[in-house]
Amino acid sequence: MKKSFVRGSLKAIATIAALTLIAGCSSSTNSANVKACLALDTGGVDDKSFNASAWAGAQQAQELGADVKYLAATSDADYAPNIKKLVDEGCNIVIGVGFLINGAIVEAAKANPDTKFAIVDQDGKDHGPAGDQYPGTVIENLKGIEFATNQAAFQAGYLAAGYSKTGKVATYGGLNIPPVSIFMDGFARGVAHYNTVKGKKVAILGWDVAKKDGLFVGGFSDQAKALQISKNFEQQGADVIFPVAGGLGAATANQSMTGKKSVTIWVDSDGYVQAPQYASVILTSVMKGVGTSVFAVIKDVIDGNFSSTNYLGTLENQGTFLAPYHDLESTVDATLAAEVEQLGVDISSGKIAVS
Repeated sequence: MKKSFVRGSLKAIATIAALTLIAGCSSSTNSANVKACLALDTGGVDDKSFNASAWAGAQQAQELGADVKYLAATSDADYAPNIKKLVDEGCNIVIGVGFLINGAIVEAAKANPDTKFAIVDQDGKDHGPAGDQYPGTVIENLKGIEFATNQAAFQAGYLAAGYSKTGKVATYGGLNIPPVSIFMDGFARGVAHYNTVKGKKVAILGWDVAKKDGLFVGGFSDQAKALQISKNFEQQGADVIFPVAGGLGAATANQSMTGKKSVTIWVDSDGYVQAPQYASVILTSVMKGVGTSVFAVIKDVIDGNFSSTNYLGTLENQGTFLAPYHDLESTVDATLAAEVEQLGVDISSGKIAVS
């Protein structure tokens, strides 16, 4: 089982290594003139989640000769001013990290056609003042970066259902926005798929597929509330908890360690690597290739290949995947592990639909 899961992760690592090799061999004469800048969401650059992953991708682009920097937001009031500062500083590409920054990025892209922009977790289109005009208008200097994380989350839900000893698993989110709810919905559907295949009745707490709603912290910084939610889940009998709330996963993992009643599934990055203090309770992580996509966009700018065509990370292109089981590998039944891996193959081929 270890070989099968490590294979997927090694594939992702190999992809990054290949990009690094390309960076070292690049003959571009423009790389030293490219300034790539990130406008981060709240949570900070060291959130052990998507902000950290995005910045890691930008730092990797330094190997191409690019000059990189970031500005972090303390609240949504910082989005537009931070983006303006980066544009005024002459950044060739400004990448907004997070769904909530989209409005500010769209307006900046329209106002600054000579600057290139990208937005993580949005489609990069102008959906009108109320955000309700679909499919939306393409902005030629803005690229959307999206991820089908419900695919890997579906695998995680199936895994959680098969791993649970209590017959109850749980999830909660930071905010009820698409980049968060897509994880939760995929996870819940994975649990339901396990129940269908196995004839079981594993309960999912924190998300209602029919209502498309669930339990949310209300942001990505309230560690105390995230901790209380995690305690409540344990008290209700959940022994696998999947927090989709950036760095708030630390509160859940901490409760898993102290309460000794649950394990945690991390989100966005490999929690085993990003938060090793919780290694003993991290079952796996639903990975989002934010860093890889950020690096790729910056490289496109350097190589003169930037376009408004969206990037979509999937299981097939390793834009999303499950991390290895690491220290908990011996606790995962080999048959279950094989089923989870096959599930990924079937999702990639279209044999199994996740939504």
